[in-house]
Amino acid sequence: MAKPSHLYLIALGSNVRTVSDGAPSQVLESALEVLEDLGLLFHAVAPIITTPPVGPSQRKFANSAAVIETFREPEALLALLKATEQIFGRKSLGQRWRARVLDLDIVLWDGGVWDSESLAIPHPEFRIRDFVLQPASVIAGDWRDPITNLSLAQLYARLTKPRPIPR
Repeated sequence: MAKPSHLYLIALGSNVRTVSDGAPSQVLESALEVLEDLGLLFHAVAPIITTPPVGPSQRKFANSAAVIETFREPEALLALLKATEQIFGRKSLGQRWRARVLDLDIVLWDGGVWDSESLAIPHPEFRIRDFVLQPASVIAGDWRDPITNLSLAQLYARLTKPRPIPR
């Protein structure tokens, strides 16, 4: 009996140029190829955008998102994504928000909520990250957050909605 497949939304980011891959946008393209070679089926990949850094890093990020299909359960996919980050030279310890060659995060999955010691789905901070919601809403705008029941398009619109200037 075949394992059931799952759909996931993953976020991709890079802000370090590498000798082998070049600019951060090329790192993301190479990472997508590696993930495909590792058996992930891509349903959609968002265009790569350039975003300002968050935290202490000074370099701009290349960001994207992808809808993938795999038979892997969330913990197994997380292990695959972390191993892929290491292939590209990511260090597993160190300062949060520092420059990174490759960052791969599971944002959503078709199973709704997943909560373990090592992984929380939906990603706990995705609702406040325009660098995740902008590309994700392009390829999966109708996908609903199982916590808020809002679509990615609605979450992105709320996040980027102009607000009045306080008096």
